Amino acid sequence: MKEIGKIETYFSKLGVVAVTLTGTLKVGDTIKIKGATTDFEQEVESMQIDRKPINEAKRGDSVGIRVVDVVRNSDKIYKL
Repeated sequence: MKEIGKIETYFSKLGVVAVTLTGTLKVGDTIKIKGATTDFEQEVESMQIDRKPINEAKRGDSVGIRVVDVVRNSDKIYKL
């Protein structure tokens, strides 16, 4: 399990998180989001940069990722 970022903003109405990546991430990868009260795994089904869909992101990219559960700012994202 490798940390690839930290939740910067959670948009609850959209179910999307904003994160600046510290590693690479592709649509189809499995991630784990963990925090004080958050702990779940999911497959990355969609990502966007500046509201444009992408299939792959690299270190330093600020991406939006749709999540399946509630998260909190500062929760960490791990790539499994």
